[in-house]
Amino acid sequence: MTTLHPFCTRMGLRHPIIQAPMAGVATPALAAAVSGAGGLGSLGIGASTVAQARQMIEQTRALGVGPLNVNVFCHAPAVRDAAREAAWLQHLAPLFRPFGATPPAALAEVYRSFVGDDEAFEMLLQQRPAVVSFHFGLPPRERIAALQAAGCLTLATATSLDEAAQIEAAGVDAIVAQGIEAGGHRGLFDPTADDQRWSTAVLLRLLRRHTRLPLVAAGGIMDGAGIRAMLDLGAAAVQMGTAFVPCPESSASPAYRAQLKDPRRAARTRLTAVLSGRPARGLVNRLIEHGEAPGSPPPAAYPLAYDVAKQLHAAAAAQGQHEFAAHWAGQGAPLARELPAAELVARLVDEWQAAE
Repeated sequence: MTTLHPFCTRMGLRHPIIQAPMAGVATPALAAAVSGAGGLGSLGIGASTVAQARQMIEQTRALGVGPLNVNVFCHAPAVRDAAREAAWLQHLAPLFRPFGATPPAALAEVYRSFVGDDEAFEMLLQQRPAVVSFHFGLPPRERIAALQAAGCLTLATATSLDEAAQIEAAGVDAIVAQGIEAGGHRGLFDPTADDQRWSTAVLLRLLRRHTRLPLVAAGGIMDGAGIRAMLDLGAAAVQMGTAFVPCPESSASPAYRAQLKDPRRAARTRLTAVLSGRPARGLVNRLIEHGEAPGSPPPAAYPLAYDVAKQLHAAAAAQGQHEFAAHWAGQGAPLARELPAAELVARLVDEWQAAE
């Protein structure tokens, strides 16, 4: 039996497996099942109101005993550009027409950043989850310290050496090293900056040379062999998202599940800003292909582009069409298995230990 990294022990884990937060897909049932099986279950609350987030945390705790990770978005507010937004809405108008719909007249910031959200901050101080994790950047240092003083360990996503250095300087407890293979949103602090797009393995090895913080490997890890490889490269634990999407406890739609089970669809993922306004990897669909066609204008900023994408999906889904949904998935999607979450964790542990 492999000895756990001390950071895993601090988080209360029996196995070095973290279920990625996956806002909109992770549920209390999923998080509770993973934590109950010895991993770290997670909830992403970036797409929720504070009342909804509190309810999800309380529901998770009611389902079982175990550590919980609550993830928040720390993006900068969108820089409004009326001309850019109008051009993007005009570009998407043809996709609305077959459903008898039109794009919205204006775009809204559908997701609020944790950076300035006092209500969400106070709620987390009251709830005191075992772990609070940050994506898209960092909150003020005093908020990080306050969460730690309340008993929360902290994680933050890095895609580069510079982001990792900022995380360490801010006093965060550990770094999630997110490789280019990962599904969902890149954790870029600044989406306009140059992105080296390092693989998980390369990023992990580089960070080991430049930081003393524990590292959690994220991106492309789908089975026990992948876990073993990342631990051998120096990770304290791994974070897995796409692997847990097919679990019956997730809130993935039937269409989402069907596409993951289709080998051809699952093999086609793309990193794109079309769906939300920020680089994110998902299953290729008609919206992505339309938004990336030659001559397309740049999408509206995050999360403004997400507003119109969600409205397009709602109009299409009402008529049974699901080719415009944001079905986030990493490059390992073809390796996904449809198992209950606790059974998947047990399978992963068996595979990981057999790979020693």
